[in-house]
Amino acid sequence: TLDEKDTTLKGDVTINYTNNSPDELNYVWLQLDQNLFNPDSRGAATTLVSGDRFDVKGYTKGGYHIESATVIYKGKLYKINPVITDTRMQLRLPFTIKPNADTINIQVNYWFSIPQYGADRMGRLYTKNGVIYQLAQWYPRMCVFDAVSGWNTLPYMGLGEFYCEYGNYDYYITVPSDMIVAGSGELQNPTQVLTAAEISRLEKARKSDSTVFIVKENEVGAANTRPVNKGMLTWHFKMHNSRDVSWTASKAFVWDAARINFPSGRKGIAMAVYPVESQGYDAYGRSTQYLKQSIEFYSKTYFEYPWNSAVVVAGVALGMEYPGIVFCSYRIKRANLWHDVTHEIGHNWFPMIVGSDERSFMWMDEGMNTFINGYASNSFNHGEYGDTTNRSILMMGRTMERAKDPLMTPPEAISLRDYGQYYSKTAVGLNILRNSVLGPDRFDFAFKTYINRWAYKHPQPIDFFRTMNDAAGDNLNWFWKEWFYETWKLDQAVKGVKYVDDDPSKGALITIENLQQLALPVIIKVTEENGRTQTINLPVNVWQRDTDWTFKYNSTSPVTSVVLDPNDELPDVNRANNTWQSKDVK
Repeated sequence: TLDEKDTTLKGDVTINYTNNSPDELNYVWLQLDQNLFNPDSRGAATTLVSGDRFDVKGYTKGGYHIESATVIYKGKLYKINPVITDTRMQLRLPFTIKPNADTINIQVNYWFSIPQYGADRMGRLYTKNGVIYQLAQWYPRMCVFDAVSGWNTLPYMGLGEFYCEYGNYDYYITVPSDMIVAGSGELQNPTQVLTAAEISRLEKARKSDSTVFIVKENEVGAANTRPVNKGMLTWHFKMHNSRDVSWTASKAFVWDAARINFPSGRKGIAMAVYPVESQGYDAYGRSTQYLKQSIEFYSKTYFEYPWNSAVVVAGVALGMEYPGIVFCSYRIKRANLWHDVTHEIGHNWFPMIVGSDERSFMWMDEGMNTFINGYASNSFNHGEYGDTTNRSILMMGRTMERAKDPLMTPPEAISLRDYGQYYSKTAVGLNILRNSVLGPDRFDFAFKTYINRWAYKHPQPIDFFRTMNDAAGDNLNWFWKEWFYETWKLDQAVKGVKYVDDDPSKGALITIENLQQLALPVIIKVTEENGRTQTINLPVNVWQRDTDWTFKYNSTSPVTSVVLDPNDELPDVNRANNTWQSKDVK
């Protein structure tokens, strides 16, 4: 229940938990991520004096208030005194949950004050027509118990995101009757919370590839947009096989929607809710189309989106993702809005479908998602917001020159100027593997094999590496080591050109060097005096024995130039030594 007067959320959660592990459990762990906003939290203690995007922004009354915790096991109820440590809660049980599908029922009553700025993941936005509430990390949820670490209990400290378990969600949100609620999953009681006109418009939207308004700008706040005009209304949602659910509520929403077309023939609905301050073709007027076409692209290219609805919410958070719902800043427009929407909904593939551990390995969600975002951007509206110039690869060379921490560094330990590499370095690396090492066909097959093999599971980095190795048919361990575990740099150079028996017609001996520790394949463009040009591709294996390599080029006339990486496909930190030019060329 949302209490606007006190800006609090009060609720109770019932968790039916099955122990599918082979281990006996005599305690369970739950996540209390709202405790980040307690002024005594570890996240507050480790925030720089200058602040950062993911800190608590001085909120002094945050955190969960746990009123009771009980468990039911084999028909008997037990009251448990929880042990709360920062953002974790342990329930020590007076019995043992048996392995292999024994079950327990956990019930927790709680409340918390809603922060205005929730570490850029949730919060409150004040608009001229009312407050927009974005609610996330809003209920105590289970920690993951996996085969690698057992209970995963790393605290929530701000930057490092979430590691969640899959389950079926059935939830009820009670808010003032003048509010519209949008949430993860599908609305179960539309006739109780929507007007006949809104239900009719939604049905029209489900059949339309063009955007249809459910609540128009001139209807925002009007009494006839609500089935009742006072008191409270309860909205009921369900979402199956998800790792989380989130929601939003406001009386300030414009609401529009359009149909999603899935490769299987199934249909879904994409929606957007936003204040009138965010309307317009250059802003949220296109957001439903951004959402719809992103989902259609990712579904066709990688793995079909498994749920039937999705919604983008304009609010206080710059950009944050949850299953079936994404929060984007109400201020952004045009290309920035496209990139925000396609990035946040892209997270429904990594880590909502492929359930990686974001709190330990941030690159496995941010980086893989950034990689697929690039292809979605190039596809949308004939490349309206795309980039095919390899600009990101050229920038990566400069980024790698100053990086201090490798990608395997946990997010709470990485330099705040380095964490952008989780996004960019991972994406650039995967593009290099696809375009310069394996080729698109082998890479795409292996990458989709990884998604299918680990959908709704919890892969570790080694699971990704092994899957790519065996599905692509190559031992890529050299690449995984240098790209993810090290901060090495790439500097390929042309050392010189000689001719066999000093005769250009007998062939040229071209020597290249690898001047830094990072090794990658070599792309060489050779131009001859007679105008002949040829591009030669050498595998990374040429660097196995030494840092220089000589190969024979079958020249027919004097070589006028040798250029490494002519199309800027590799993040070379010193491109000045990539070109050799004959002294005879004037």
